[in-house]
Amino acid sequence: MSDPRTAARSSASAGTIAVADAVELAVVERSGFIESRHAGSAVVLDPDGVVQLSLGDVEAPILPRSSMKPLQALGCLTAGVTLEGEQLALSTASHSGTDRHATVVREILASAGLGEDQLQCPPAWPGDTATRDEMVRELGQPARVRMNCSGKHATMLLACTANGWDLETYLDPQHPLQVHIREVIERLTGTKVSTMAIDGCGAPVYAMSLTALGRAAHRIATASERSPFALHRIAGALVRAVRENPWAIDGPGRPDTIAIDRLGVFAKGGAEGIMIMTAPNGTTVALKTLDGSGRAATAIAISLLERVGALSSADVATTMAQLPLEITGGGREVGRIRAVV
Repeated sequence: MSDPRTAARSSASAGTIAVADAVELAVVERSGFIESRHAGSAVVLDPDGVVQLSLGDVEAPILPRSSMKPLQALGCLTAGVTLEGEQLALSTASHSGTDRHATVVREILASAGLGEDQLQCPPAWPGDTATRDEMVRELGQPARVRMNCSGKHATMLLACTANGWDLETYLDPQHPLQVHIREVIERLTGTKVSTMAIDGCGAPVYAMSLTALGRAAHRIATASERSPFALHRIAGALVRAVRENPWAIDGPGRPDTIAIDRLGVFAKGGAEGIMIMTAPNGTTVALKTLDGSGRAATAIAISLLERVGALSSADVATTMAQLPLEITGGGREVGRIRAVV
């Protein structure tokens, strides 16, 4: 097998969206003063998948990071993995590592006779503060099953066992599983992969434009479980599982979970300020904040869906109030993170 680090270096491109090609998407306001500005790019596809609105450069390559997880999950599922309910939702999650999340990941592994020591994502503390504090009090240690990508990795291992593929090298870009996932990604985005990098969890991540990412998100989120095509049926089941188990894809009080629970959207954030979000009517947003901060990404996506009429202003206002957008001073709220799109 090839060294993925070498492959990443040899396929590296010049980079992502240029500063000059970005637009202002959100601001951070403190006591009436604009303290910071988040620039980036965003694309909105209408319910038919046609580009409805573009802000900034939406054709430059970006690394989707964890917003690519639904595509990777479909790669695993079309390779022979069968999951339902919360296990299916965890296959595409960036979870906060609560005990409930860890239990479900262990269940996925156990269904194939595997243990958490076979996960190759790095050990991590839970993102959930209460869970992390409890582990510290009990003298716990960072664990692979607590890492936010462990559901994806467990599903990858499940696909390997279903096909008799090697378990030790499942993250290698030339491994049969990763080759299959790449082919599914190309099918969903409608573009050929030209650049590969290594994600924070160790798995391959592929560069694509925001338009291509939005196209894939739209195809997944609008797929029907009654479709004559297996990929679409599986995608429909995946989206339903996420909407029925919003806690699984992120965690209590976290942005993706709040947006899905309150608005019925399909949402998946990614590191470095990436977000995909599809409204119940199929309108889809894909965006990136250029500075890599994800703190405004959910609010930007929701605001764009409101702007094109895919979400009601009343529902948006209620949801925005639930998101962690407050700016504090002296222990009280003195401002907000605010989308300007």
